[in-house]
Amino acid sequence: MTAYFIQAFIYLCAAVLLVPLAKRLGLGSVLGYLIAGVIIGPLTGLVGQETTTIQHFAEFGVVMMLFLVGLELQPQALWSMRHKLLGLGGLQVTLTAAVVTGVALAFGLQWTVALAVGLIFSLSSTAIVLQFNEKGLSRTEGGKSAFSVLLFQDIAVIPMLAFIPLLALPELQAASKLSAAAVHHEELSIVAHLPAWATGLVILGTISALVAAGHFLSRPLFRYVADSGLREVFTATALMLVIGIAALMGLIGLSPALGTFLAGVVLANSEFRHELEADIEPFKGLLLGLFFITVGAGINFEILSNSLITIVGLTLGLMLTKALVLFGLAVLFRVHHSDRWLFTLSLAQAGEFGFVLLSYTVAEHVIPHDLAQMLSMVVALSMFLTPALFILFEKVIQPRYQKSNDDREPDTIDQQGPVIIAGIGRFGQIVNRLLVANNIPTVVLDHSAAQVDVMRSLNIKSFYGDASRPDLLHTAGIHEASLMIVAIDDRARALELVEHVKQNHPHIKASLRISNPDAGARFAHPITGSVKPQHC
Repeated sequence: MTAYFIQAFIYLCAAVLLVPLAKRLGLGSVLGYLIAGVIIGPLTGLVGQETTTIQHFAEFGVVMMLFLVGLELQPQALWSMRHKLLGLGGLQVTLTAAVVTGVALAFGLQWTVALAVGLIFSLSSTAIVLQFNEKGLSRTEGGKSAFSVLLFQDIAVIPMLAFIPLLALPELQAASKLSAAAVHHEELSIVAHLPAWATGLVILGTISALVAAGHFLSRPLFRYVADSGLREVFTATALMLVIGIAALMGLIGLSPALGTFLAGVVLANSEFRHELEADIEPFKGLLLGLFFITVGAGINFEILSNSLITIVGLTLGLMLTKALVLFGLAVLFRVHHSDRWLFTLSLAQAGEFGFVLLSYTVAEHVIPHDLAQMLSMVVALSMFLTPALFILFEKVIQPRYQKSNDDREPDTIDQQGPVIIAGIGRFGQIVNRLLVANNIPTVVLDHSAAQVDVMRSLNIKSFYGDASRPDLLHTAGIHEASLMIVAIDDRARALELVEHVKQNHPHIKASLRISNPDAGARFAHPITGSVKPQHC
């Protein structure tokens, strides 16, 4: 018993010490877990052969992740983003898988192995791209396009899990049967000895029963548990559902992840969805972290040293191939300027699901173990290189486009309206939507070319230019307008603009968005005469 406590202490120490450090260095939590595994495994030898057994347990974190992905897939949200989700995301996965499969065939791999490799390498790292939120890049056109692709990739993992077993190599299956016979081990299954037609009926009936139970039985169950007022019982209920569905899928010969994903989709519209997410999230995070630590601890440095040039070459080739496909799609879908490079560089790596699918392909006898180990190193190395691509974007590419935007000529304003909006940030967008929804024409101006391009990509007509310039205001029709909304973040520029409007166009009413430096509250303050803004 003491040995288990010591092993658990080692894994937790590695995570606690190295993951926050990796986050501070901009490497991301996934790379932090991988580095922790490398240190306690191959480098120091603190953990050994038990990592394989622990990895099988930790893979349940992937099952929980797919359950949470299913919970997020509300039909209305998917329908609203169907064009980028299916078009951009579908083309990225299909084209990347096709190109990588072709290259793998050229290297002499069997077509089943090549296709599996193509599917695995078509995925990118959701965990790394989530760093957009910390840098504010998720609000850009490139960031939103990247998230659409990642969402499609998360969904695409499900059919991949169902399809990959069909690619099994007969020779690997035969070797596995001999090994299983030697240890007399047999998985629990209720369909193992049934004919194919009966197995199909059992699977169809089980999935139908799961969907029906999710619709009709989940709400009474959750209400019964919620009425008890015991939070730990609700947590136990959430774990019971995930574990029970995973076990049920295993009994009928399907992937546990497939079943939990389906259950998550069924419960996506439940009023208890947020509570389920809050209860499952900590377990998912810990188990996924443990999984990535075991991946790092299982890296064979002998293979790395013997095939260093090959692994580095495959990594750079993979990232270049994905970047070319992504850049072409960015051009096709009209992702403009620096957003095009952001979209390309952020998705050029392989993803954490690559580790999961590689383990899965080995278990399903699709890819030989030695090849899977080499490909795992390619996935890890591509993720290690991704922070360097972010630095390249932030330090080199983005400043160049910002400089070119500063030199950009103002747009020709070809429309007028009773309301002029200066600034199309979050506040300006809300006001513009309310006015347009009530059939009130607006003229939108913003001094950020990138923001104007983002709005145009969303079919919101706006014009690039400095609203404080009299000639632009004249072209926008300020002489006939009745209201001006000033939603500029720069407090000094906003007050200066309102002063100018009130002095030169006294007929117009102005509404200024200002902030309270004490309370931090923001609101729109109407100014009808002189400019005397007040705070609330």
